[in-house]
Formats: sequence, structure tokens, C-alpha cells
Amino acid sequence: MVEQKVKIASGLETRAAALFVQTASKFTSNIKVKVDTKIVNAKSIMGMISLGILEGQDIVIMADGDDEMNVVGELKKVLQ
Repeated sequence: MVEQKVKIASGLETRAAALFVQTASKFTSNIKVKVDTKIVNAKSIMGMISLGILEGQDIVIMADGDDEMNVVGELKKVLQ
């Protein structure tokens, strides 16, 4: 399991959330995103939008699976 805290450069609006989910869906790992006490599946567009992620907010990306080492780096690129 890999976990990394990431500071959001700009808010995760619908278009950015869709790109994030699309990128997460390329991986076979189980990927979750945590904001405060909420945890959602990173491959779910509705889950990601429900988090209401704002600019400057910290999130935690958690990945567990065969390609977990690549997940965080790729998703960080999408967020920045």
C-alpha cells in the first residue's frame, strides 16, 4: 500500500475530476482519495466530485495493487 499527501494547486472542478478519474482508471490498483474524514474510490466521477476539493486543500492518495508505485506520481501530475 502506498499513501501520499498532495496539496491541490487548483480546485478539482468537473473537467479536472474527469481527467483524474480517467487517469486513475488506467491502473489496476485499488485507488482511494481521502479528504478530511471522507474516503472515495478515485475511479468514481461522482465520488470525486462529492469531495468538493478546493484550491490549497490537502488530500491523501492511497493505492494498493500491482502498479501502486506508479499511481501516485501519475495522479499528482494531473492535480498540478
